[in-house]
Amino acid sequence: MEATSATLTDAFELQPKVGAWRRTGLLIRDNPLAFFGVLVVLVLAIAAIFAPLIAPYPPDELATGPRNADPTWGHLFGTEDLGRDMFSRVVFGARISLIVGFSAVIFGTVIGTVMGISSGYAGGIVDTMVQRTVDLAIAFPALLLLLILRQVLGPSVQTLIIAIGIAIIFPITRIVRGAVLSERNNQYVEAARALGASTPRILFVHIAPNIAALSIVIATTLLGTAILAEAALAFLGLGIPEGQEFLGSPAVTWGKDVSRARNSFPVHIWWAFFPGLAITLTVLGFNLLGDGLRDIFDPRLRGRL
Repeated sequence: MEATSATLTDAFELQPKVGAWRRTGLLIRDNPLAFFGVLVVLVLAIAAIFAPLIAPYPPDELATGPRNADPTWGHLFGTEDLGRDMFSRVVFGARISLIVGFSAVIFGTVIGTVMGISSGYAGGIVDTMVQRTVDLAIAFPALLLLLILRQVLGPSVQTLIIAIGIAIIFPITRIVRGAVLSERNNQYVEAARALGASTPRILFVHIAPNIAALSIVIATTLLGTAILAEAALAFLGLGIPEGQEFLGSPAVTWGKDVSRARNSFPVHIWWAFFPGLAITLTVLGFNLLGDGLRDIFDPRLRGRL
């Protein structure tokens, strides 16, 4: 037995260690689409953080060039009907999209995870009441919820975050609750109960870390959905009003620009194309990143990694 143990120990010591850069290279090789998603997210984050430095003009400055101009070196994305630079508007639009998306998803994921863990572990009447509430909330039209909140709280970034976050809470609650149902009878939970651990400790010290990867993957995937929801609401005229300021600059949204381009005459394709392309790439980037994280966190899909 001692010889066998020594042999196994020698084998582990002789096994080559994979460094951090090597491991990163393997992850990129096995998940090229996820790497593309990471690049898209990084570009968007840089654009949002350094928008005043990247944009050649203020997003609301009129007559920066000819009206409805095609893309040129002076106006990379052309201009709209008031002569405002579309490249500057697309760069500043990343701020609202990312902040609304991240804030709404964090808000919805945290509350949904807590509700799902509590419902799945408690079971019985508590679980039944929570799940019937989830069924009712999912059946309630999200657009009607936004209209009610908009009327009560007024049109603002905070209203968008709350409305989209509430819509995210209940699907996450259902998914997390299903994961907890399979975790609550595992041996580590029974051992914690036998040692006298309190219910909150079991929930948030023992069970929560084991479903954290699931919550992260869901949240990353829902980021694209939240950003698309913000753009859709702005397109319908239910987003942030044009005159409001956000982070010291005029509020610019991609969905609003697409909507205004749709209603303009004559139709100027570049005015709608670049904000629409930004929305598409953003949603695609977060979806690919979510799929890549799922592959990394799921031991059945990780392979050698």
